Amino acid sequence: MSEKSAAITGEERGEGKFPKGLVLRLFAYLIAGHLFAGFLYLLFSMGAGQ
Repeated sequence: MSEKSAAITGEERGEGKFPKGLVLRLFAYLIAGHLFAGFLYLLFSMGAGQ
């Protein structure tokens, strides 16, 4: 079988799984971003009540 007719799975192009550190950082940034946004929302909602 020639190389051109072989199925491309993604690993041949370097598209495997995400590195573990990248996934952990992305998860931490998403959590931290949502916490920060919630804190700002709390500040603005408390400020609007006065």
